[in-house]
Amino acid sequence: MDRVKRFFRSGPEYEPIHTDVERDEESIHNESEDEEATAPFSWVEYAIFLLLGIAMLWAWNMFLAAAPYFQHRFRTSEWILNHFQAAEISVSTVTNLTSMTALTKIQKGASYPKRITASLLINTVVFGILSLSTLVPAPAGVYFGFLLIAIFCASFSTGLIQNGLFSFASGFGRSEYTQAIMTGQAVAGVLPPLAQIISVVAVPAKKAGDPGSADESPTSALVYFLTATAISIISLFAFFYLLRKESQARALRAASKSTADETNEDLEPNERPEVPLTTLFKKLPFLSAAVFVCFGVTMVFPVFTASIRSVRGIDSAVFIPTAFLLWNIGDLLGRLATLWKRISLTHYPFALFCLAVARLLFIPLYFLCNIKGRGAVVQSDFFYLVVVQFLFGLTNGYLGSECMMGSGDWVAPEEREAAGGFMGLMLVGGLTVGSLLSFLLGDV
Repeated sequence: MDRVKRFFRSGPEYEPIHTDVERDEESIHNESEDEEATAPFSWVEYAIFLLLGIAMLWAWNMFLAAAPYFQHRFRTSEWILNHFQAAEISVSTVTNLTSMTALTKIQKGASYPKRITASLLINTVVFGILSLSTLVPAPAGVYFGFLLIAIFCASFSTGLIQNGLFSFASGFGRSEYTQAIMTGQAVAGVLPPLAQIISVVAVPAKKAGDPGSADESPTSALVYFLTATAISIISLFAFFYLLRKESQARALRAASKSTADETNEDLEPNERPEVPLTTLFKKLPFLSAAVFVCFGVTMVFPVFTASIRSVRGIDSAVFIPTAFLLWNIGDLLGRLATLWKRISLTHYPFALFCLAVARLLFIPLYFLCNIKGRGAVVQSDFFYLVVVQFLFGLTNGYLGSECMMGSGDWVAPEEREAAGGFMGLMLVGGLTVGSLLSFLLGDV
C-alpha cells in the first residue's frame, strides 16, 4: 500500500491549486488535518451517525424487501405486475436526483438539521400509512397509484437526509462520522436479504409459490413497514440528542474564545458562505468523479444478481438472496475497512478515481457466470459468490466511503458542509445514471 501511495504521490495529477488567490490551499489542507486531529471524537456521536445512515436507506430497502407482497397485490393486473418495479426505480431515482440537485444549490439560509428532521418525519408518516394500507383491500390500479405517491414522498425524504446529513457530518471536521453514515447504509443493505433467506427457509418448499407464502403475506409487509417507521422514530430522537449535545459543545467553545472568535463561531445558517458547485468541482475533481463512477458501475450488480443461477442446482429462492447478502456483507466490510488509516487513500484522489474506473472489469467477470441458467464459463458458485459478488461489494464500500470521507480535507473549513452536500449529489447522480444504463443489460 505504501508503494502505491508513493506512486500516486509523485505524479502531478491532483494537487491543490497554487494561484495567487488560492496559494494557501495546501496550508488549508494541512490546517484541516490539524483541526481534525484536535477535534474530540465521540463514539456516541459515531453511533448516532451510524443509525442515521441506516435510516437513510432503510426505507428503500423495505420497498425492495416487500416486492413479493406488491406482486401479490398487483396479481390481477398483468401490466402493473410486469412494470411496477421499473416504475418504482424511475420515480425513485428521478425524484431523488432532482431534489438533491435543488437542495445542493440552495446553500444560503440552509438549515441542514431541519432538512434531516423533515426527512425523518416524512418517513415516519409515509411508512405509518403504508403499514395501515396492508390492512385495507384496494383494486390493483388504485394501490399502484398510492404506492407511487408513497415512493415519491420517500425519495424526496431520502434526498433531504442525504443532502442534510452529509453536510451536517462534514461540519464536525471528523471523517469518521461520514464513514459512520456510509457504514449505516451498508447495514441497511445487509438485513433485508438476510430476512428474505430466513423467511424462505422457514416456509415449506411446496408453499413457496402460493399466495399465502411468507414473503407475500400482508403480515410480512406490515412488519417491514412498521420496522421502517420505528427506525425513523428512533433515529429522530437520537438526532435531537445529537443536536442538543453539539449545541452545548459549541456554546462551551464559544465561551472560551475572544469576542471576535465568538462572532465567527456563532454564525447563523443564513450567514453561511455560498459555494458554487463549479468551485467545489474544481477543488474535488477526482474525488467527485470517483464517487460518481463508483456508484454508477455498482448499479449493474442488481441486474446480474437477479439473473445468475447456481451451477450446483441450489434453489434460486435461496441462492439469489444469498448473492445479495454476500455483496452487501462485502460492502459493509469495505466501509468498515476505511477506519484502518494504513490503507486510507483519501489524500490520493487520483488513485481513488483510477480504482473506481478499474471496477468496470467486474462486468466481464459476471458474464463468466451462469446467467439465466444458460451455463457458466467458470463452473463454480464460489467464483461467483466470493470472487465476483463479494469483492464487487467490498470495493464499492471501500471506494465510496474513502471518497466521501476525503472531501473535507480538500476544501476550507467553512466549505465543508457545502462539499458534503456536493459529494452526496455526485453519489446520487452516479446511482441514477447507473440505474438508467443498467437497462441496457436487461436482456442478458
